[in-house]
Amino acid sequence: MQDPIANMLITMKNASMVSKETVVVPFSKLKYAIAQCLKDQGFIVNASKKTEKNNVPVLEIELAYTAEGAKIHDVKRVSKQSRRVYSGVKELRPVKNGHGITVLSTPKGILSDKQARKEMVGGEVLFTMW
Repeated sequence: MQDPIANMLITMKNASMVSKETVVVPFSKLKYAIAQCLKDQGFIVNASKKTEKNNVPVLEIELAYTAEGAKIHDVKRVSKQSRRVYSGVKELRPVKNGHGITVLSTPKGILSDKQARKEMVGGEVLFTMW
């Protein structure tokens, strides 16, 4: 069985390593919420829902770059389908001295670690990105 979130993240990482402008992945509400969280944190420029030939919805993600190169250097999937990892708000720590983010699925939606600490809520740790 495939992990659709991991496929989206690895596709984004690989595309950023070869300096592609956009990435197209199959659409889901969870992937769209993750993309909006990454947009808020500056890792991507834009994410929009499009439809392809056979009325199949896809998510088009525009990657962000700096003068030095890609903003996405690496990504690590923490919670997998076989092993779920949960974290309380007190257990959340900065990633790569604040240069990366941890993305969580919380009762208040998909949030980054900074937003989760601000909202004082924990949840399932989806992945870390730097």
